[in-house]
Amino acid sequence: MSGHDPISVGRRVLETEAEALGRMARELGEPFAKAVETLFAARGRIICTGMGKSGHIARKIAATLASTGSTAAFVHPSEASHGDLGMIGADDVILALSKTGETRELADVIAYAARFGIPLIALTAAAEATLARAADIVLLLPDAPEATDAVNAPTTSTTLQLAMGDALAVALLERRGFQPTDFRIFHPGGKLGAMLRTAADLMHGREELPLVSPETPMRQALLVMTQMRWGIVGVVAPDGRLLGAITDGDLRRHIDGLMDHTAGEVMTRGPKKTAPPHMLAGEALALMSDPAPAVTVLFVVEDGRPVGILHVHDLLRAGVM
Repeated sequence: MSGHDPISVGRRVLETEAEALGRMARELGEPFAKAVETLFAARGRIICTGMGKSGHIARKIAATLASTGSTAAFVHPSEASHGDLGMIGADDVILALSKTGETRELADVIAYAARFGIPLIALTAAAEATLARAADIVLLLPDAPEATDAVNAPTTSTTLQLAMGDALAVALLERRGFQPTDFRIFHPGGKLGAMLRTAADLMHGREELPLVSPETPMRQALLVMTQMRWGIVGVVAPDGRLLGAITDGDLRRHIDGLMDHTAGEVMTRGPKKTAPPHMLAGEALALMSDPAPAVTVLFVVEDGRPVGILHVHDLLRAGVM
């Protein structure tokens, strides 16, 4: 058994890596801006490549870029030397990762980039190494120690690579004006995809709308309310604009002589809570849950006119939590 306190070791590792990340942030400069513009201008794909642990990071960077709207792919350098160089096109940009910059498996990728004039961005800790000298842009990692005492296992260096990849992805995302609705296209499944669906995706359409006119007698309005089973009925003007809504609370407030009234007399004018069709499902759930007051049903309204209706159960069934 080692006499080292695991908590102390863990803290030392995290502090070592955090210090290196802070240094990289402070030293970030013009090469990063050039890299973002080069990636943004690419007419083809962003080809991420690296060997060993750098390869794992390169694969993750490619996945992050792809999920945020950049066409990206990982190409294994050894496979590239055995035919996969053909996967790299003249309109692509190569992002090559190597801490030492002397990874021999990258030699064919470097030569291929030079031969066909493909922009090469190096992510390395060695400014004078082969990869950096061959690259058009060098993203230089700080000369920071790995977080291991006994062996020089990739720890700090891979954390820095991963963080730089995230920085590139987010900078590209903002450069493109990427929106949450765009993000949903690449994440249709799971909780995140559910949160990024819209009210229009989940709503019930016009044929299920419980609507009456202001002149409708309450006896008939109650019939519509009961038949549609939403616990609400909307009151609309002749031009289709939503004037108000009748809920259980409105019925209780007018219980004396209820049947002597019209829908327009009983309704709460101008419902406080409606959703536009483009509202994200997560936002719709938050609106329903807001205790001022909390509701279970929203009319989906476009240009002042109801086009659908959304129940909290629709959101929960879709996985919005």
